[in-house]
Amino acid sequence: MNYDEQDDFDEPEFDDPAYDRPWDEIGKDERMWAMFCHLSSFAHIFGPLVIWLIKREEMPLVDDQGREALNFQISITIYALICVPFMFVLVGIPMLFAVAIFNIVATIMAAIKANEGYAYRYPLCIRFIN
Repeated sequence: MNYDEQDDFDEPEFDDPAYDRPWDEIGKDERMWAMFCHLSSFAHIFGPLVIWLIKREEMPLVDDQGREALNFQISITIYALICVPFMFVLVGIPMLFAVAIFNIVATIMAAIKANEGYAYRYPLCIRFIN
């Protein structure tokens, strides 16, 4: 089959209100607060939790991205706790370093995407809060 003949790819369907709105309808304030949800995760779980609890009712993108940032920080905590027993055999130290670098890079990428108005999904994130 030739790629020129192939039908357009269907966009994934999500039940999330953040996906249903065009980019130009998402206000600057909403994008900014969504970005703060991700950047506040440098204060670990409490930063995204506070912003999400305050702004989730009035801004759908912040509700979505707050849950995503919170779920990611819970997942990172679990991954870091898994690394602790491996520290006794010295393999846990580089594993913990890799988890920390992954946390920083993924958080910055998510903040940039949220500021652009996209609902970002973290890789390797366990979604505890729906």
